Amino acid sequence: MSDYRIHGATGEWEVVIGLEVHAQITSNAKLFSGASTEFGAEPNTQVSLVDAAMPGMLPVLNVECVRQAVRTGMALEAKINAFSRFDRKNYFYADLPQGYQISQLYHPIVGEGAIEIELESGATKTVGVERIHIEQDAGKLMHDQHPSFSYVDLNRCGVALMEIVSKPDMRSPEEAGAYVRKLRSILRYVGSCDGNMEQGSMRADVNVSVRKPGQEFGTRTETKNVNSVRFIMATIEYEANRQVDVLEGGGAIVQETRLFDPDKVETRPLRSKEDAHDYRYFPDPDLLPLELTPEFIDECRHSLPELPDAKRRRYEEELGLSPYNAAVLTAEAETARWFEALLAEGALKQERPETQVAKAAANWLISDLFGALNRIGKTIEESPVTPSQGAELLALVADGTLSGTLAKQVFEIMLESGNDPARIVNERGLKQTSDTGTIEVVIADVMAANADKVAEYRSGKDKLFGFFVGQTMKAMQGKANPQVVNELLKKALG
Repeated sequence: MSDYRIHGATGEWEVVIGLEVHAQITSNAKLFSGASTEFGAEPNTQVSLVDAAMPGMLPVLNVECVRQAVRTGMALEAKINAFSRFDRKNYFYADLPQGYQISQLYHPIVGEGAIEIELESGATKTVGVERIHIEQDAGKLMHDQHPSFSYVDLNRCGVALMEIVSKPDMRSPEEAGAYVRKLRSILRYVGSCDGNMEQGSMRADVNVSVRKPGQEFGTRTETKNVNSVRFIMATIEYEANRQVDVLEGGGAIVQETRLFDPDKVETRPLRSKEDAHDYRYFPDPDLLPLELTPEFIDECRHSLPELPDAKRRRYEEELGLSPYNAAVLTAEAETARWFEALLAEGALKQERPETQVAKAAANWLISDLFGALNRIGKTIEESPVTPSQGAELLALVADGTLSGTLAKQVFEIMLESGNDPARIVNERGLKQTSDTGTIEVVIADVMAANADKVAEYRSGKDKLFGFFVGQTMKAMQGKANPQVVNELLKKALG
C-alpha cells in the first residue's frame, strides 16, 4: 500500500489515479485509409477522401493495426477477445470531419491485463489494465498561425490509436510515473508504438480523485492529453491538492474535463465531463464485427520478442549481472539490443566465459558509454562507437594489451574519430607493456630518486607502496601493466 498522502487541514487524504494512455499504433497507413502516418509532413498533405469524410467514402480496416493491438494485449498478459466491434462515438469538434469517431466501447479487442511496476524503494506493485480498444485519432487545431483564425491540420485524422485504460489502482504520482515508463518500455519492445511522447504518439488522460483513506471513491476529474511522464506526475500533484482544498473549503468536486498548463504547472477546466450515453454510441454500420481466427492469434503470439521482465531475469540468472545492471540494460529496448550486439561481438573476440564477458560489457556500457553519451547529448542509437568497436576495446583490455587507464584514453579518441581501437593503439603507441626488464629499470630509477621514502617504507610505512606504484606508472605514461608493476615493486622494495 502506498504511504503517499495529501496532508490537509482536516487530516490525511488518499489519491486515486487511473490513466487512459493513447498510443499511436506503428503502421505505415491509417486505421481505415491508405494515407501515410509519417510524422512531420506539411499540414493536410496526408489526408485521404476517407479521412476528410467525403460523401460515399467507406472505411477499410488496416489489419496491421489489429495485429499490433493484439500483440500489445498479449505483452500485458491480457485477455484477447476473438470477437470485437467498432462503434461510432458522436460529437462535434472542428478537427473531426466525420462528426463522429470510430472507436470500440461495448466490445473492445483486448480485455483485462496487468503491468508490474517497480518503485524507487524497490517495492513492486501490480496495476490492472481494464481494456485496450482501437480507435481513430482526430486532427489538430493550430491557434498560433493567424491573429484571428484557427487553422486545422487533418494529417493526424484517422491515425490508429490504442487506448490502454488502467484500473484506478495507482495511489501516488510516483506509481503513475512508473506505470507510464513501464508501459512505454513494453510498447517499444513489442514495436506496436514508438512511445515518442514529445511528438504526441503517446499521451495520457489523467483521472484523479481524492478520498479519506478507506472511504468510497470520490468524484474524479480527467485532465486531457498530457504528453510527458513529468507532466503526468505534476498534473496528479496539482489536481489532488486542488481537490483537497475544494473539499476542505466546503465545496464539491465537479466531474469535468481539464487541461494541464505546463508553463504555470496547473490544471484548468475545459468542459463538463460527458458520460458514454452523451456520445450516443451505436455499432458502425459500415464495418462488420471483427472476428479473429485462432491462426491469427497464434501468429501474433509467436511474433512477440523477449519482453523486459523476462530479459531482466535472464540477465541476472544466466549472465550473472547485478539486479541494478540488469534493470538499467532492459529498461529500454534500444539499450538491450545494443548490449546484446556488444555481447555477441565480445563472445567472438574473447576466449572467456560468457558471464565474465557480460559483466565487463555491462559495466563498461553503463558507466563509460552512458556517461560519454550524456556528455555529448546523444542517444545510444546515435552512439559514435558501434557495438563491434566496443567489444574490440573490451577484448584489448581482457588480453592485457590495454590497461584500464589506457582503455579510457583510447575510448575518448574513438568518440572523436570513430576509428577502431586497435588502429588507435597502433598509431599512437598506446599499447600496455608487460616487459619486466623495462619496468625494472624504471622502478630502479624511481627508488633512486626517492631514497628517503624507500627507507620509510622499509621501516614500516606500508602505505607508501601506492606512492611508488603511482610514480612508476607516471614515468611510463600509464603504459605499464599495473599487475606486473605491483609484483616487481614488492620484490624490489623487499
